[in-house]
Amino acid sequence: MPTVAVISDTHLPRGSRALPAACVERLAAADLVLHAGDVSTEAVLAELRALGPPLAAVHGNVDEPALQVRLPRARVIPVGGVRIGMVHAPGPATGRSSRLRAAFPGCDAIVYGHTHLPQVEQEGGVWILNPGSPTERRRAPAHTMIELRVEAGALSAELIELS
Repeated sequence: MPTVAVISDTHLPRGSRALPAACVERLAAADLVLHAGDVSTEAVLAELRALGPPLAAVHGNVDEPALQVRLPRARVIPVGGVRIGMVHAPGPATGRSSRLRAAFPGCDAIVYGHTHLPQVEQEGGVWILNPGSPTERRRAPAHTMIELRVEAGALSAELIELS
């Protein structure tokens, strides 16, 4: 059963801020890591890759220019018989889920970032997922990430509170 660790909006480095230890443990133990943008720098992307599991990412609006060139704006990742769409900025809240489902036809889940507000919901048979941020919660009640489990072509999602 593949485990997928999902993060977004890490905005590193910034002062003494770092990924919480519980987040790093889950990332290192995952079979795959997804980052939905706003990594910030190529050095941070390299640090995430060094944790071990394969990493798939999209670029965010505050990523340095080199990352914006290197990483796609959107992508689809196949994992254990399911398809996961990824994008950073999902557009306005009104109509967001419908718009995301239309942008990623045939996907079982769609991961987005940008808002820093976690979302773990199923709509129209598709998981709509925002992991929030493990480092910069803004208006969210806690620092968060998501863990996905894929088994027999089915997906389950769990929001993990880190603080």
